[in-house]
Amino acid sequence: MTSETLLTVRGLTLEVARTGIEVVKDISFDIASGEIFGIVGESGSGKSLATRALISLLPPAIKLAGGAISYKGRDVLTMKDGELRRLRGAEIGLVFQEPMTSLNPSMTIGRQLEEGLVLHTKLSPDERRARILDMLNRVGIRDPEGALAAYPHEFSGGMRQRIMLASVMLLKPALLIADEPTTALDAVIQRDVMELMVELTRAEGTAVLLISHDLPMVARYTSRIVVMEKGAIVEHGRTEDLLEAPQHPYTKKLLSSLPFRGAPRVVDTSKAPMVSAQNIVVDYAGRKSLLKKAKAKRALHGVSIDIHEGEVVALVGGSGSGKTTLGRTIAGLVKENEGQIRFQGRSRDEDWRDYRMNCQMVFQDPYSSLDPRMTILALVEEALRLVPDLDGAAKRKRALETLEEVGLNVDYASRYPHELSGGQRQRVAIARAIARRPRFLIADEPVSALDVTVRAQVLDLFSDLQKRYGFSCLFISHDLGVVEQIADRVIVMQDGRIIEQGDRDTIFDSPKEAYTRRLLSAIPALDQNERGGVTLKWRLEN
Repeated sequence: MTSETLLTVRGLTLEVARTGIEVVKDISFDIASGEIFGIVGESGSGKSLATRALISLLPPAIKLAGGAISYKGRDVLTMKDGELRRLRGAEIGLVFQEPMTSLNPSMTIGRQLEEGLVLHTKLSPDERRARILDMLNRVGIRDPEGALAAYPHEFSGGMRQRIMLASVMLLKPALLIADEPTTALDAVIQRDVMELMVELTRAEGTAVLLISHDLPMVARYTSRIVVMEKGAIVEHGRTEDLLEAPQHPYTKKLLSSLPFRGAPRVVDTSKAPMVSAQNIVVDYAGRKSLLKKAKAKRALHGVSIDIHEGEVVALVGGSGSGKTTLGRTIAGLVKENEGQIRFQGRSRDEDWRDYRMNCQMVFQDPYSSLDPRMTILALVEEALRLVPDLDGAAKRKRALETLEEVGLNVDYASRYPHELSGGQRQRVAIARAIARRPRFLIADEPVSALDVTVRAQVLDLFSDLQKRYGFSCLFISHDLGVVEQIADRVIVMQDGRIIEQGDRDTIFDSPKEAYTRRLLSAIPALDQNERGGVTLKWRLEN
């Protein structure tokens, strides 16, 4: 890294044009050439708006109220449209959080990657093709030639993010802005993408502005960070110093909200399992075409799993490992092709209604699982519709009591889902699941879309409710930090098979399988210190 300053921001202030409310308040920072610099904060902290202002990409409702932005000594805020077009992409690249919304679904990958080279270089078509193929190979696309004619929907989330990164790095920008580039990815793919980004940027001498709410990830790769809260910078400094000894209460709050391992619980496994899935096979129908016969894809290969009374079993693995398919099959949302599922010692199908009353599910995205036309009270009451011996008044009373239990008082009863935050909506989803007092709960990535402090609150709530009602739980997650905090037992899946299982401490401290070790190496081991900070130690690294 050189000491030459690449980007200077001084007193940047942004406000809502209609109301004059400040959403970014007098922030200042510098980025040096070749440096990896981080901005951390929760949703609504203003970090994404601030970085969009760096290349004059603010939404129409937001206006600049003050400040200065200088890139290589040039004033960005006074640049004409032509200058800004030459700046964006060619000198400052931007990688967004969700590549599926950034890549054009109607254009082939080849055309999209070539677009920037046509606009910003004088390369011939053959030279452009050669550079694109080389970059696709560097970012790990298995068949670069085939990828040129493919469309975004034909790739996984991790592959799409690699393609997005390739499109930005093709132009060799001096500064790369990465706005939550790995939020939707599982831990292994997240680390692969980040390592790839660092490797490419170091090879080209590119500086990186990394924006995220994932403190451990930012800490791993950055040399300096700033912490934002409610539009203002509350703390800044060297990454290691700030994590070890945070000064501001908000930074301490963020660090204390990271998942830490709790004391192990004693679960009685001598009795028959609450839920037992034996030799489950699930095949998905293949894609039909005019000339080719559809070939089924096997998602689960004879999987067996037991969950005991009061036990929290975590199901982990990368995207495509089959963990969600197994959860949905146990819930009855996917039909197994082979195998048997037993509930309380008897076949699930013997009393399907009883099983469905006692098996509830919490989904990853509560907004898509809650009817937007129903009030919060009506949504929770709906879950009680088939409960016997409860009249209308009793259902309303139970629904209000359940909302109180998840931290939502009577004031929320008349609201609609869009009037709640993400964390509050997830509380409603949990309330719907526990209102019937079920014996078994399936939680499919229930906190992956939440900010770190909200995630901590929901996890604490989940643990409290589990202790209170003693329900068994299948907890599906790719976030092993969360699993380490909440699980009694861990089952690791890969390619539709269980490859390792055991109690939480054994799996995290002494993994046997190479894949499990790879999963664990992507997350840090966190130690809290007496100064309110944390020490990050990356697992299985000497």
